[in-house]
Parts: sequence; C-alpha cells; structure tokens
Amino acid sequence: MTSGNLSIGNKGISFIGFGEAASAIVAGWRAGDSHTVRAYDIKTDDADEATVRAKQADYVAVGITGTASMAEAIEGAGVIFSTVTADQAQVAAENAAQHIAPQALFLDCNSCAPGTKQKSAALIDAAGGRYVDVAVMAPVYPALHKTPMLISGPHTEAALALAVELDMVASAAVGDVGTASSIKMIRSIMVKGIEALVLESVLAARKAGVEDVVLASLDKTYPGFNWTTRAGYMMERVTTHGVRRAAEMREVALTVEALGLSDAMSQATVSWQQRVGDLAIVAGEDQDYKQRADIILAHLNATPLKTQ
Repeated sequence: MTSGNLSIGNKGISFIGFGEAASAIVAGWRAGDSHTVRAYDIKTDDADEATVRAKQADYVAVGITGTASMAEAIEGAGVIFSTVTADQAQVAAENAAQHIAPQALFLDCNSCAPGTKQKSAALIDAAGGRYVDVAVMAPVYPALHKTPMLISGPHTEAALALAVELDMVASAAVGDVGTASSIKMIRSIMVKGIEALVLESVLAARKAGVEDVVLASLDKTYPGFNWTTRAGYMMERVTTHGVRRAAEMREVALTVEALGLSDAMSQATVSWQQRVGDLAIVAGEDQDYKQRADIILAHLNATPLKTQ
C-alpha cells in the first residue's frame, strides 16, 4: 500500500462480505499498517459455531476488525467494498443504503448483471452515497490487491484516484453503471462456459476410457493450451467455487436475456457449476485431472442427476 496521507483519511475502509476476494485484497494491502479496515460477513450470524470461528479467524489473519453487523462495519466509512455473492449483491446494497455516510464511495465488486447493478446504484445514490460499478477481471490469486479491475459510472474518476492511493490496478470502462459489468458478464460466458465444457467432456471421456486420446487431440487442435494441466485446474476451480460461479452465471443469463438473445449456453453452465459445486469436494493440491475426474464421478454416482 502506498504510504502517506490518504484522502480517505481516518474514515477508514469497510468490506461487506469477507470471502476470497476481500481477504486477498486486504492481504495484499497488509491491512492495519496504515489505516482502519472493518468488515462484516453474514457467516458470523451462522448458527454453527465452527463457521463463525472460522470467519473470525479470517479477520485476525489479515489484521482487520470484524463487526457484528453491517451497520457497525460501514458506519462513518469513506470507502465501502461490496464483495458478497452475486445473488446477495442487491440485498447488500439495500441494507447499506440505510447506513451509508454521505459521499462515501460504494464499490460494488460483485459479478452481477448490468440491470442488477443499476438497481443497486439507485439505492446507494438516493441515500447520498456514490455508487461505483466494479468488475474484477481475473482471479484474485496471485495478484491480490493488484488484480485488474474495470470501473464505470458517474463516480469513475473518484474511484480511479482511490485505486491509485490503495495501490490497486483499475481502468475505466467508459459509460454508465452497467458498462463494466456488461464486459465482465459477457466475458464469463466464455470463461465459465469453458469450465463447464471441460467438466462434461473430460468426465465423459474418463468414463469411456478415452481421455488420453481426447485431450491429445484437443492439444493438436488448440496448440499451446495444455489441456491436461488446464483440465485439472478448471475442475479444481469448479469443485471449490462452483456454487458462487453458478450464482454469477445466473446473472450472466439475465444479461444475455436482456439483450434479446438466447441464454441457453449460460443456463447450461449454471447447471454444471451448481451441480459440481454442491458436491462440496475439497480438492487436493497434487491431484492431476484424472484423479480429480474420478473423485467428481464418484460423488456424482452417489448423487445421480435428477431428470428434468
């Protein structure tokens, strides 16, 4: 993080939702060294004590203050990052609008449809805050707080200045709220769609006993992609984050539908991401794609796909 007097001053930074993205950003800043960071995550309201303790441990690990409510987290904050799941983004904005400080920047970093972000923007702006449409354009590891982001909306200039202060990497997507999210959503058709295609293709090939031939053929057709390594990586991503990716892809489907196009591919991606994410598989770091395929297949066999 850059040193010196930041324009956010002693108002501090708050996070609504403290999962992978938020913890990665704060870890990159080495939070606590320069100014106050507070966070609220709905998991601290869970009935399961182990879940609560695990989230509290996340706060301690990066040196921030966890709060018991959203109101406490964002009270007086000059900068608020919303990093919840896509299906909770508008709810988070609705709740934040009740407590947001005047002129506070509300950076909506969630993977939502443009229409969803526009509704959230109306809530925040009506409450006196400054809503910013932020699209996170790459995985947060290993780049942490330097993960590339796109920003759009009327408060883009202020958000870009903030990004410089916080040593973040951001650029403008020229346009109103929804422009940055449109880029992210439409890109996700391909990114998350490839993951779903890899699942279906590799799992089918493994069951048929032809996975080596299939992936060797793909390597010839798409040289340099390294399908065996990528397949293993993509399967790990879906087993670990499939539920969150499915929520994002539902927003993608809304984006496509709003453009007057068929969302069939996006909906199919939702199905695979949700199906495998729901298995709650903990992927081993040293597993290759065959091992991961076998584990997924074993779990799928134990919970057969329901006929639609």
